[in-house]
Amino acid sequence: MASRFPRWALAAAAVATTASLLAGCAAGGSADPSASGAGEPVTGGDLTYLEPQTWTTLYPPAAGFYPNGGIVNNITSRLLYQNPETLELEPWIATALPEVNADATEYTFTIRTDVTYSDGTPLTAENVVANFDLFGKGNPDKKLTVSEAINNYDHGEVVDESTVKFFFTAPAPGFGQAVSTINSGLVSDSTLALGSEGYGPGNAAEVIGAGPFVISDEQVGTQVTLEARDDYDWAPPSLEHQGRPYLDSLTYVVAAEDSVRVGTVVAGQAQIARQIPAPDEAQFAGGGLSLHAAATNGVNNGLSFRFRNPLLSDIRVRQALIAGIDRQAIIDTLFTANYPLATGALAKTARGYVDTSSYYEFDPDKAAQLLDDAGWAVGSDGIREKDGQKLSLTFNDALPQPRSKEVVTLIQEQLAGLGVEVNLLPGDQAAQTAASLDVNTVQVYHSMVGRADFDVLKSQYASGNRNTLLNRDAADSSVADPELDTLLADIASVPTTDEREAASKAAQEYLAENAYILPIFEEPQVFGLSGGVQGFSTESVGRPSFYSTWLQK
Repeated sequence: MASRFPRWALAAAAVATTASLLAGCAAGGSADPSASGAGEPVTGGDLTYLEPQTWTTLYPPAAGFYPNGGIVNNITSRLLYQNPETLELEPWIATALPEVNADATEYTFTIRTDVTYSDGTPLTAENVVANFDLFGKGNPDKKLTVSEAINNYDHGEVVDESTVKFFFTAPAPGFGQAVSTINSGLVSDSTLALGSEGYGPGNAAEVIGAGPFVISDEQVGTQVTLEARDDYDWAPPSLEHQGRPYLDSLTYVVAAEDSVRVGTVVAGQAQIARQIPAPDEAQFAGGGLSLHAAATNGVNNGLSFRFRNPLLSDIRVRQALIAGIDRQAIIDTLFTANYPLATGALAKTARGYVDTSSYYEFDPDKAAQLLDDAGWAVGSDGIREKDGQKLSLTFNDALPQPRSKEVVTLIQEQLAGLGVEVNLLPGDQAAQTAASLDVNTVQVYHSMVGRADFDVLKSQYASGNRNTLLNRDAADSSVADPELDTLLADIASVPTTDEREAASKAAQEYLAENAYILPIFEEPQVFGLSGGVQGFSTESVGRPSFYSTWLQK
């Protein structure tokens, strides 16, 4: 017998070129910093938002990269809304939380019948089912992937014009939270017909959602302009603001240089910038400027040790690397209080968090002894050797992560004292992505992932998802550690809160016991705001939400 949605699911879980672009699209300037109080929201105005990287796809299941998600979050609506403060799930396009059967294999939603896409077509029950049949199964012919947020999907059915039902081959306890994420942003029938290239750069205006903004212009690789939908009137009921967005438009501008993003907002030529470097946070301490540091509620910023590579196959070597890296020194040197030291694979605010910090203690003497015991002797050049091979490891430069190059450089200095050589792989995002798939090219992978649900562990480490450990061999699909995959699959396939918490705990402890990862810090998304920006917020993992943002005159 179906029951009301269970409580466990209510919570998850070039500088000159850039400068000229900014001069052309910046609007309004900052408000008088002496103004007292925000006052009533003002409708109108154009906001300029600076991104450090360009977007790569607007296909919702593949839009997890923050520049992608920042756009998808504002042009789509979802069945449910995850409150970023409480992490509870609330109605949005669905009029209530779904009915779910006892083993979480059937979900029934009642949906609104007054919603339209920005091309004027209605959001129907048939359209909702078509969205999830694509997101849950993918389309290999069109090179469209399955959403990592959806597990065990079988099919959807239209019950009537306001009711849809989804069926799963095994318990899918994370589906409720999944339908609240940007990976489940609903798109029009014409958008569902696109192939992967249709969601890519050059085609932004072809991606049609039912969100508060619509893409009106794109300059490939440099900026995207979104305009407010005057007829938008289906915001989550829990929001104080209803109706059309306050802003008339917002323009996303790619500004890769930290100094350009910071300087442009400080000067009032743009209103908001993402990824304010820690050393520049102090510039936002006065003059009406402010910072918004949003938690990402998921897998912490850290290192994945790719144990299939012979250099890291011995657990003693992995344990030595962990003991030889001074994480607190990294944070003290490079970051601020907005970047707390990680105490486990997950942030403290994440669903299923377990403290495994005892496995990650800095102890260089222990590290040296472990390497000695593993047979790695210091050579004449100071680098340890064994059987004629040097202990030389390559790390990626995680371009989306804050100060990754500086983090790896400090690790390089720390491990050099132990006789471990660390190399930093050069290259842009495309080169980094390609190299990251080869265990012989990148042995230590620096990354993070945000999702406010238990399933985030599976998303990051399962061999069928992001596979950051490269547990699965790309050549023959063999899995080096099937037990890890089993533990991760359990998180997404057991129906109750208690079972999911136990499965998450087991997986986190297994990762720690086997020295597969080294969490470094809880990564925030840090935004810098000019004076006069009001109502800015982020969704549950720190992507910008501009629906209620307004500019003080």
